Amino acid sequence: MPEPVFLPVLSQNAAKSRVEIVMLDQDLSLAKTYNPDKETFQVQGELDPGLIQFYFSTRGGVKFSFHRGNYVKELNPNQSFLFYNPEKALPHEIILEPQAKLMALFVSVKKLHQWFLAESEEIHFLNNEQINRKFYADQALNPALAMVIDQLFNLDFNSNTLKLYYRAKILEILSLYFTQEEDKGMEKCPFLLDEVNVKRIRQAKQIIIERMANPPGLEELAKEIGLNTYQLKVGFKNIYGNTVHKYLTDYRMNQARKMLDAGQLRVNEVGYQVGFSNSSHFIAAFKKKFGVTPKKYLMFANR
Repeated sequence: MPEPVFLPVLSQNAAKSRVEIVMLDQDLSLAKTYNPDKETFQVQGELDPGLIQFYFSTRGGVKFSFHRGNYVKELNPNQSFLFYNPEKALPHEIILEPQAKLMALFVSVKKLHQWFLAESEEIHFLNNEQINRKFYADQALNPALAMVIDQLFNLDFNSNTLKLYYRAKILEILSLYFTQEEDKGMEKCPFLLDEVNVKRIRQAKQIIIERMANPPGLEELAKEIGLNTYQLKVGFKNIYGNTVHKYLTDYRMNQARKMLDAGQLRVNEVGYQVGFSNSSHFIAAFKKKFGVTPKKYLMFANR
């Protein structure tokens, strides 16, 4: 797969250094683009049709122009744009407003399949029915995703582990991007042999969500839904791809993030609401999930 063409349109005030391309391998690369000037800055892009293109705007306005301006897509700050066209390469121009920042991530379908094989049926353009079709999507960046992208713009080290750091951050970005809200009922294996047991497992999920501040233990939960603990553990892992404990922890952390975003509760109050009587345990769990403490998360989200 050839290297992505993602270059500035050379003009009197255009500096190639504004675009930094990081090639990690033939199936994975990213480009960081920043316009520090008072005038717009233009970049030309042309990529292999086998690449899925993710664009993340974190500051300033960004405009995509396709087919010589016949189609224009505007990207607001803290917004993402994904497109994939396996039929042909799509030459396009990207215009960055003054002070705009844009990070582009280019991933082959093969690479994404390797990373998210178990979830490929849940990612629309990766499932077997959609894999050869065009796909476009845009959505807002939540603070957690914007924070990771901001970290890549503000790297202050250069070592032999830099590429490893990039790979880790890209996986984090994709995981956050594809994370679905739990209440959408995304299930990894909805076709177990015993439909009655499937309903009981779903009931178990509802119970731990509704009682997340004081959930029942595993044995108590199994008894309540009419299964033994082995059936509960295996069935829950098959359907939701996680243990009951890990699923509940992830749900608690995502709910905590929403509460912090709302800005109505203090950190220790949020921890208590999601089931942590010890604030230090809540802070440790939040940091493990999102990479920062709740206090630092709030500082970034409210800046």
